[in-house]
Amino acid sequence: MSVHVGSAAPAFKLPSRPGHVVDLGAVFGTKKTVLLFFPLAYSSVCTTEMCTFRDDWQKWSSLGCSVFGISVDSPFVTDKFRQDLGIPFDILSDFNKDVSRQYGALFEDLMGLKGVGKRAAFVVDASGKVVYAQVNAEAGQQVDFDAIRKAVESC
Repeated sequence: MSVHVGSAAPAFKLPSRPGHVVDLGAVFGTKKTVLLFFPLAYSSVCTTEMCTFRDDWQKWSSLGCSVFGISVDSPFVTDKFRQDLGIPFDILSDFNKDVSRQYGALFEDLMGLKGVGKRAAFVVDASGKVVYAQVNAEAGQQVDFDAIRKAVESC
């Protein structure tokens, strides 16, 4: 299954760190939301992507949106990654890969590794509808930061 522009964003709950679960069902329909799926914490392209959002955090905050990173790493790793890089938003652990699969953001096999997240971005408007969706076929291809920003500004 995958999520497309115009569809309702599927609600889900994922941990951001051990013992702390974030309920996106409670966010969707109340606030503009950016979901950033990425393959693996601490890899070079993923680090660059999360740091790009961190470095432009003032801009994202001024747009009135929530931002969540999502990877298939464990909640121990996602929390450490967030802390080490000073990321000002939650990085969620989709360790069981259910949400990545639901959103169409999962490589079943990437360089011999089974079940690695694809680099993808979704913008959900304040009514809970997906207004932007980008799922990259290449793991090293960055998301389109400008297109994500324009989608958030337009909703």
